[in-house]
Amino acid sequence: MRKILTVILVSLVLTACSLSKNAEPQVKIEATAGQEFKVIVESNPSTGYHWEIVGDLDPNIVEFVSRDYRANEPVQPGSGGSDVFIFKGVNTGETTITLGSFPPGNNAARPEQTQTFTIVVK
Repeated sequence: MRKILTVILVSLVLTACSLSKNAEPQVKIEATAGQEFKVIVESNPSTGYHWEIVGDLDPNIVEFVSRDYRANEPVQPGSGGSDVFIFKGVNTGETTITLGSFPPGNNAARPEQTQTFTIVVK
């Protein structure tokens, strides 16, 4: 139940933050060592923009597991959805994960928007 509430809270905060491209408030997520947790950001791949992990993860605290896209219902051409990044808490500690929203194309060196998450693994 706690993980579901965390995911909902992250989604709500990201929705509010998406109104300003320059805003980068940090979102705190608590996780358990040995367990997976999700970071969810709103996305619309039809625009060409895409989210990626920016910078290195602290491999002593978290590891990247997978990424998935979930379309909003009802699924329609051009409608948005969410990118779901799944990580695993490796050991107790605190670190950050930064996701960047990159413009269309493969040669963008910097994201146009970033979102930083403070991860506390217990």
